[in-house]
Amino acid sequence: MLASLLKNLFPASGKPGAGTPAIRLHIGGQIAHPDWKILNVLPGPHVDYLGHCADLSRFADHSILEIYASHVIEHLRFQKELPDALREFNRVLTAGGTLRVSVPDLDTLCKLFLDPEMSLKQRMQIMGIMFGSQMDEADFHYVGLNEEILTAYLQDAGFTDIVRVEKFGLFDDTSNMVYKLPISLNMTARKPPAN
Repeated sequence: MLASLLKNLFPASGKPGAGTPAIRLHIGGQIAHPDWKILNVLPGPHVDYLGHCADLSRFADHSILEIYASHVIEHLRFQKELPDALREFNRVLTAGGTLRVSVPDLDTLCKLFLDPEMSLKQRMQIMGIMFGSQMDEADFHYVGLNEEILTAYLQDAGFTDIVRVEKFGLFDDTSNMVYKLPISLNMTARKPPAN
């Protein structure tokens, strides 16, 4: 009995979630929230964990109830970083856990960019949404995603129940951005339940 108590208090892995209740992880979050822990590549007073989303090795398997990532994964290189990150998301989620992910919707942005009524300034703004504003090293976009492509990446990472949603209703962030049209592709996916 004492050994069991000590094991729960001092998990061997030392990783968040090992022997402790699962958490909700907001990747790229900007504002602290009592129900969510924030992982960000840039430091700040709101950041609980400093690091890159493709490396979640600090978190134990099945230690995260829910992951929320709004306008984050388009910053990953599509050949290795993006698949690695999505596999990491799946690994750390609890069985049946939820991923909520939002990205610039390439289909919508292309439609807006080709609209003959758009001015040069508006096209430049749309280009910035497509490729990142490039104001710092972390603000470059390496992949364009639409529903079909993002669904394929999510399936390859082992997610199921992949659904496009209009809004998440969790945070007031870029997932709600409108530029004549809603510019975000918002999707939910689940890690399959344990068998």
